Amino acid sequence: MTDIEAAKRNAAIRAVADHFDPKSKFIGIGSGSTIVYVVEAIQALKIDTTSIRFVPTGYQSRQVIVRAGLTPIAFDSLPDGVVLDIAFDGADEVDEDLNCIKGGGACLYQEKLVATHARKFICVADHRKLQKRLLSNWPSIPIEVEPLALSTVLSSLRALGSPEPKVRKGLSSKTGPVKTDQDNFIIDAPFPPLMLPQDVQTSLSLHPTQIGYTGKGEEGRWEVETLAKEIKMLEGVLSVGLFAGMNGQQAAEAGLKVGGQRPVAAYFGMADGGVVVRNGTGEKVEEVSGQEA
Repeated sequence: MTDIEAAKRNAAIRAVADHFDPKSKFIGIGSGSTIVYVVEAIQALKIDTTSIRFVPTGYQSRQVIVRAGLTPIAFDSLPDGVVLDIAFDGADEVDEDLNCIKGGGACLYQEKLVATHARKFICVADHRKLQKRLLSNWPSIPIEVEPLALSTVLSSLRALGSPEPKVRKGLSSKTGPVKTDQDNFIIDAPFPPLMLPQDVQTSLSLHPTQIGYTGKGEEGRWEVETLAKEIKMLEGVLSVGLFAGMNGQQAAEAGLKVGGQRPVAAYFGMADGGVVVRNGTGEKVEEVSGQEA
């Protein structure tokens, strides 16, 4: 096992130990390589899961659930009004406030459905994914688009400041664009690193007599939640791979049954074998050394 895979596995074991509740009825299971270790960690608990239904975020996710002997249930088969007890998923990049970029595996729509309908979304990743700001290392924002609207959405993204948005292609040039489980296309849209609200406040305070960055697209500079909303408003966009704004607990406190997108906690497997845990505000609440993890 490579160091990166070991880091993912360590983060998954710790996240499951801290947040898996055997009394849960519905648990979301995300997509990607890290989630395989989450499911393994649930199996390793050796508890009876026959009363729990696991909600996948795509075809690959469902296969992982089935191979583990767990019981899957499709999102659209959930009983009316059900809120998932918890959802475990990875991320392509996570900033200091735990906003996430997701969609590298083209499952962002179902991943967002599950995350926003869970009381708690727990992010599990390796240390490469934690950056100060989104788009520091990950190159672009994945956006799921209805094929008919492709050209107009590309044009609108350029107008918002994305220098070169592109349709994601398959591994073979013969296969054409990548298709999602909803039979849509993915646009990958690069932008300059995304601002946090505190960056906007700092910019405006440093330039009280000038126009500072307001996070609304000056020179392509956007605040993360503002950009997510702008892109989502474009006709033909099904989902935006920015998970920003409230988390599930904050949504509940605001009187909303669903709607939280950010994780309430994130677990990062480190190169030394340890695990760093950050809470819903991005604050580091615990760091477990490699010997303890």
